Amino acid sequence: MSVWAKHQVFEKNSMILLVGILLVVAIGGLVEIVPLFYLKSTIEKVEGIRPYTPLELAGRNVYVREGCYNCHSQMVRPLRDEVERYGHYSLAAESMYDRPFQWGSKRTGPDLARVGGKYSDEWQRAHLVNPRSVVPGSIMPGYPFLAERELDMRGIAEAMSVQAKLGVPYSPDMIAKAATDVIAQATIDDPGQTDLAKRYPKVVARDFDGDPKRITEMDALVAYLQMLGTLVDFKSYDRKANVR
Repeated sequence: MSVWAKHQVFEKNSMILLVGILLVVAIGGLVEIVPLFYLKSTIEKVEGIRPYTPLELAGRNVYVREGCYNCHSQMVRPLRDEVERYGHYSLAAESMYDRPFQWGSKRTGPDLARVGGKYSDEWQRAHLVNPRSVVPGSIMPGYPFLAERELDMRGIAEAMSVQAKLGVPYSPDMIAKAATDVIAQATIDDPGQTDLAKRYPKVVARDFDGDPKRITEMDALVAYLQMLGTLVDFKSYDRKANVR
């Protein structure tokens, strides 16, 4: 029997073709899935990665609430044009504490994975209040109300508890001190900043919204944006990767 004749068996018998497709798909699926049961983690351990501080987590919740993910992704693909524009390609470990992750697949605005420290707090505030004041061609809506709304700290500890149940390593002590840590991070020279830094390495503490008398949603969102992409020392990471 020729090869063509053998192939006709599948073309003329839909049930045989269906069984063949299911068999091939099943084998391919097993090859991809079975190894995962033998791995402790599919995410490479990377130095510097930590959970969000209570203030950053509150800012992230504001980011999600306002639908920022609809226009901004948070994942730099390992392509030359993306790396040259945004910086080092994203690592899986950078999103290991995101529930849900903010990778995204649509960019009406630029990717934000490396936006931390790229602009000043003043620029971020101006951009959020009136985007066209700093980016004339922007079609992003303004969020001036964030600077007027005081941050509701009552739900932050609860949000951390939920994240802890999902696997984020928030300890009972971290959760209990959520409100204290929010105040410490958003207040200049607060005495609690020493303990805050012990719980959350590389934390940046300052008045993010420009109003030292209040802690607002603007404080939280700017704090979140300013830490994106800042936790990993990529020079050290690349050296270790090359050695491996």
